Amino acid sequence: MNTLRQHIESIIFTSSSPISRDEILNCINSFFGTNFDIDVIQTLIDEIKVVFDAPEFSFKLIEIDNGYQFYTKAQHNDLLNYFLKQQHRKKLSTASLETLAIIAYKQPISKVDIEAIRGVNCDYAVQKLLEKELVSISGRAETVGKPLLYKTSEKFMSYFGLKNIQDLPKPKELELTENSIGLEENLNS
Repeated sequence: MNTLRQHIESIIFTSSSPISRDEILNCINSFFGTNFDIDVIQTLIDEIKVVFDAPEFSFKLIEIDNGYQFYTKAQHNDLLNYFLKQQHRKKLSTASLETLAIIAYKQPISKVDIEAIRGVNCDYAVQKLLEKELVSISGRAETVGKPLLYKTSEKFMSYFGLKNIQDLPKPKELELTENSIGLEENLNS
């Protein structure tokens, strides 16, 4: 019965939404070729609730929407909210990824040149990349106004698992020629 309880725990833990005791029963009986009764499943679910109510566990089993799901206990909410905010900050927007790709392939490059390639203002994207320490300022250009130049950082290398900048994938060169798509038509027919 202890092993059966562990199987039930793992099913509930794995489910992304509340799972009913009937779904648990059907899964167990189908997978193991057994014929357990719903009362056995309910008894084990009740045991799991008691076990996870103990203070040494950070999770508890909740009955919700005619099913069961593990939830973290309320005393961990502040920490988990902080953690999720930190994780969210690690993600890069499409604009930031495009800007980062331009910097990686064209470094050192000025913001004006990045904007010329992207066709839009990139102040916010560059600022976010600097905050995340994925790019750094490498100096100033010897052009009018002496704009700042940006390059990738060491953190960029580890973030993308690169040993050096030469490990970046090579952009494919596209050469379009006249009539390169489809068959050439015979216009004299």
